[in-house]
Amino acid sequence: MPIENQAGWDPIAKSRTLASFGVLTHLFFVSSPQFPDGEEWQRRFQEMFRAFTPPPQGRPEKKDEGKNREAFEKQIRSFTFTPKELKAYLDRFVIQQEEAKRVLSVAVCDHYNHVRAALSGQELPHYVKQNVLLVGPSGVGKTYLVRCLAERIGVPMVRGDATKFSETGYVGGDVEDLVRELVQQAGGDVSIAQYGIIYLDEIDKVAGFQSMGRDVSGRGVQANLLKLLEETEVPVRAPYDLQGQIQTMLDFQRGGRENKRTVNTRHILFLVSGAFTRLPEIVSRRMRRGHIGFRPEGAQAGDHEAVKEALTADFIEYGLEPEFIGRLPVRVFFEPLNAEDLFRILQESEGSILRQYIAAFEAYGISLRFTESALRRIAHRAAEEETGARGLMTIGERILRPFRFECPGTGLREIVIDDDTVENPQKALDTALERYREQGGETSPEVETFAEEFFHAHELRLCFEPDAIQALRAEAGGEVGAVAALCRKKFKDFPFGLRLIHANTGQDTFTLPPEAVKDPEGLLSRWVLASYSGSGKDVPDQERKSTEAE
Repeated sequence: MPIENQAGWDPIAKSRTLASFGVLTHLFFVSSPQFPDGEEWQRRFQEMFRAFTPPPQGRPEKKDEGKNREAFEKQIRSFTFTPKELKAYLDRFVIQQEEAKRVLSVAVCDHYNHVRAALSGQELPHYVKQNVLLVGPSGVGKTYLVRCLAERIGVPMVRGDATKFSETGYVGGDVEDLVRELVQQAGGDVSIAQYGIIYLDEIDKVAGFQSMGRDVSGRGVQANLLKLLEETEVPVRAPYDLQGQIQTMLDFQRGGRENKRTVNTRHILFLVSGAFTRLPEIVSRRMRRGHIGFRPEGAQAGDHEAVKEALTADFIEYGLEPEFIGRLPVRVFFEPLNAEDLFRILQESEGSILRQYIAAFEAYGISLRFTESALRRIAHRAAEEETGARGLMTIGERILRPFRFECPGTGLREIVIDDDTVENPQKALDTALERYREQGGETSPEVETFAEEFFHAHELRLCFEPDAIQALRAEAGGEVGAVAALCRKKFKDFPFGLRLIHANTGQDTFTLPPEAVKDPEGLLSRWVLASYSGSGKDVPDQERKSTEAE
């Protein structure tokens, strides 16, 4: 049978496969410096086919699928959340959006109940999916809310962006790839993938407009999605996939027929979201047309209030196909976030960006703290960005950028972000570093490093008084590493002398005063003599206590 007559092999897929196959053949054969003979040619063909051939469908794979399904059914049975309990979980991460959390909690719990009934063998001839449409501006938590759900649910779930898809047969992704990705999430088990959840973002970007030509990335994508939203059979092996086509060729070469595996989308729950920026204008225009005379109340409604009145006709005018929007019966509208909401996100949400910043500074041993008034200023500025919760990162990055670059490695142990820091981050950073240098703090890490090296080498611990650190800093200058180098030079004879003291008194910790910086040899000599005489004169505090104890 000719290849082009095989079922499921369309001409466009054939051209894609042959083109890719031709490139691989060129790289595999022609790139060789010597043209291969007949046996070499056959060997290389076999190696290439073997590289693109998936593992055989044998008993081990069926055994694994059985294990996957058993674990899946166990997880489904263990899901005992009620909608209120699931919403309480979402409250830990998402601030506001009460209606959206309620709607999604009910939809997910109902989906679990349906999956549980289907797995038990119950017939559900009249089941209608509660596909959900999420509408709201950027940064209000649409994607984040679904992401939090994905971490909690046990059914496979995939997320896609509608802008990367095009109509079947054109360059770009195919919406059926979302279903195939569900199969991958389910470990290759089709019986599990058919009960999954698909989240498709940026759906408003495929709203088509009336045009003379063919809209391959707008209405064409909607037409393809329409089949998935209702019920269709999606082949697990994509017709344009090179590996799948080579496997099909090998199957026919062996004289067998391809074992087609498909996923039925009847039970897959779809969550679709978009900003729909022009929708408030469309709704307001319709509402104005509905009022005659001196009562144009609809014209005065704000955007977020007007969009709540959106009807199916408004979405159709926006550019969605009537059949497509009709398959999204559950619709929820997200509220825009104000400054108070953003402040609550900073303080209460477990996914707050503050946790990320605090963890980033903790990696360098720096404690990061924010005053409450500073958080309110950050929230107010983020609200002015009009990008929702994303504005918090914009403002936070603007404030903390100089600190994140300058502070690691300085030895600074604490950063406090107050109102002045929010207003002028660079000035606050310069002031904090200058105060730290005046206190000798910048030198401390180098001194501590030298003391640690000394302890590991000689098992004797050195402690420096603050005035001694100031003296080292003054003598070494401001160059990085100069203090540590000066310590190694000044105290090069200390290991021998301190060992003698340790042998005489048992002391293993020594506190160095400023005199140790000015005259290290003289101080060490007096300490050694005092340890032999036992008089305790000119011996550091630790040694004097040891001598008195004896």
